[in-house]
Amino acid sequence: RRGEAVQGGGAGPACGCKGIRRCLLCQGPAPKQGNFTYCPAAGLAVGNECSEFAGWAFPFPGVFLLEEFINPDEESQMVQLMDQDDWKLSQSGRRKQDYGPKVNFKKKKLKVDGFIGLPSFSQEIVQRMKAHSALENFFPVEQCNLDYLPERGSAIDPHFDDWWLWGERLVSLNLLSKTVLSMSCDSEDSLQLFATLSQGTCENLDSWDIDHSSPPRLIPYKEVTVDILLPRRSLIVLYGDARYKWKHAIYRKHIEHRRICVTFRELSAEFTLGGKQEKLGKELLEIALTFQGKPV
Repeated sequence: RRGEAVQGGGAGPACGCKGIRRCLLCQGPAPKQGNFTYCPAAGLAVGNECSEFAGWAFPFPGVFLLEEFINPDEESQMVQLMDQDDWKLSQSGRRKQDYGPKVNFKKKKLKVDGFIGLPSFSQEIVQRMKAHSALENFFPVEQCNLDYLPERGSAIDPHFDDWWLWGERLVSLNLLSKTVLSMSCDSEDSLQLFATLSQGTCENLDSWDIDHSSPPRLIPYKEVTVDILLPRRSLIVLYGDARYKWKHAIYRKHIEHRRICVTFRELSAEFTLGGKQEKLGKELLEIALTFQGKPV
């Protein structure tokens, strides 16, 4: 696997799941119900009305969400070009297309052979990203297309993406249907909640604000799950705490129609200027940005 560490185990002939990964054919445990929803305008995780945390919120940094990053015609063209290439069976009921080096994350080894760059249809998308401050100097070295379908039970359990090879910013483009990115944290530390001044809805979350005059409330991080609503054709960037402290997941209950996730990853500090493997990183980046690639 390219984006996450493989956790061992075998795979049956009917699915591509390994370790703790599960699809409908090898059903896993039911996911937690999200009890907070992320508000992009305020940068807050807001307690859901049906949860015990209604009326409470906390700052949730490390998320940049941009709606309608591409238009419907661009979306249709991208998906059409993807479907001209083969999709490989992946874990958790998904299919994938990889454009990047072959990586063994457990042994921390990679091979450049066979990698000839990112696909041509991503060149304009990558260039457009750099117009936003959250993606300044973002140079992707890997692209992974993941195909989700409800009839396959497509999903991905809570996980961290690798941070030996991949850098701080994880960038994903959400195509064909809306979904929810579910965030959770296993920390035993306490999280500080703040009372909210006003009530809102999922459709009008910008009305929320924190009431700093009320005493805060402490709860364990592990009791909190945050839903980030991803509209169709939206772009999301995870960095900082949202990248390294909070795990992310896509639960099958949030896959209502076909969904394609296009994830771009940059190199970690070890492979950039001044890093131990700067030379290898430069070679990978030069290959990636030729935009002449096919799935590997």
